[in-house]
Amino acid sequence: MSEHIEYEARTVRPYAVTGGRVRSARSDLPLEALVEVMPGAVSSAGLPPEKRAILQHAAHNYISVAELSALLHLPLGVVRILVSDLSDQQYVRVHTSQPVEVNTGESPALSLSVLESVLNGISAL
Repeated sequence: MSEHIEYEARTVRPYAVTGGRVRSARSDLPLEALVEVMPGAVSSAGLPPEKRAILQHAAHNYISVAELSALLHLPLGVVRILVSDLSDQQYVRVHTSQPVEVNTGESPALSLSVLESVLNGISAL
């Protein structure tokens, strides 16, 4: 019987943490997006424990969305929503790698091959 209650608590809790939301404006954050705490975010009074935990984990180093998910034992979708909320509230800044567009006048595949060649050259150093 207690296993059923524990399973039920795990399935309800993420729903409660996000206020029932399954998406936010930026809930498609990549796994590797890095979270940086803003200097004014030291005072996190009034925030839910999950958001305070994100601020605590990201306080001294950049930390990825995937790492936060693992450390908080929360589903990735929930962490994405919480990080998005914190970003909207200006507690954190999220750094994502934006695709670099190389204007070669050729196809996008050529641009990708140019970038791969550069990466291979750097790796060979």
